[in-house]
Amino acid sequence: MQTSWREASIVISTSYDPWYNLAVEEALLRESARAESETVLYLWQNQNTVVIGRNQNAWKECRWELLHAEGGKLARRLSGGGAVYHDLGNLNFTFVTSRKGYDLKKQLQVILEAVGSLGIAAEFSGRNDILAGGRKFSGNAFYKDTHRAYHHGTILVAVDFAKLNRYLQVSREKMAAKGIDSVRSRVVNLSELRPGLTVDDVREALKTAFRRIYSAAGEEAVIEGWNESVRDLYEKYASWEWRFGKTPPFDLTLQRRFAWGEIELGLTLKGGFIQDARVFSDAMEPQLIEAIAPKLRSLPLDKAAMTAAVGDLGETPEEKGIIREIQEWLSSVDL
Repeated sequence: MQTSWREASIVISTSYDPWYNLAVEEALLRESARAESETVLYLWQNQNTVVIGRNQNAWKECRWELLHAEGGKLARRLSGGGAVYHDLGNLNFTFVTSRKGYDLKKQLQVILEAVGSLGIAAEFSGRNDILAGGRKFSGNAFYKDTHRAYHHGTILVAVDFAKLNRYLQVSREKMAAKGIDSVRSRVVNLSELRPGLTVDDVREALKTAFRRIYSAAGEEAVIEGWNESVRDLYEKYASWEWRFGKTPPFDLTLQRRFAWGEIELGLTLKGGFIQDARVFSDAMEPQLIEAIAPKLRSLPLDKAAMTAAVGDLGETPEEKGIIREIQEWLSSVDL
């Protein structure tokens, strides 16, 4: 009898449609029936896709019109972070678990052990990158709701870097902050480090490492069809509103790059007051970023008022540190 995807330890999607795969990912987050201490490994691939972070500005992060004209798709994920390019030379992984069972070190160990078993030494670097030979082959992002969480990322095996550079628009400030002159100079395909390596090789290595590290039987389920929750979520991920949102012309735009990410604040003004606000960012804390704009709406356009309004945001020390830096920036801008 085939294992249900709601009961499996390893779930594999056969679709290359990013909107479908992200819908399945969120359905797993919502509906996985595994015990609190257990984790599901979800493996998936997208074809000719740019995926942007939850709070990013689609118009600025990629050449989406060119992407669409050439048969690609733009997608927006639940997690924060920056834009990434996916094709069939890339393998995506997601660890879905409860908040109680979330263990980043253990999750990363699966990736590092899998890649190591293929003869490639790797290390986690900074806030969200996995490197081999000093170059990035995996970008990671994270999402948590009240009860559950996921950690997902890419593994570049044989990605078309010409298309990656063709579709992504990385700001000069971001490249300067990372000390590089192009995205290509910073990333590497694993097949460059081990010629002949395939996505299938990496997928099997991940499954083996996951079963060992989690002491799991690793029951597999292949998901191909639709259920009501996946269909509803697909409609969300495919919608213009989710992928692009409303980006009106702003009367005032403020922008700054910090160590934790870039932030762009767009304000619509009327009579000296902030009528509307939008915040775009590649920060890894999507809920924190989304909480800023509501604090600014209806305020007078006044540095002191804006700085005070966001002061109570942030739950963790890291989030409170981000807010302190935003307050210092707001208190110094020219309005």
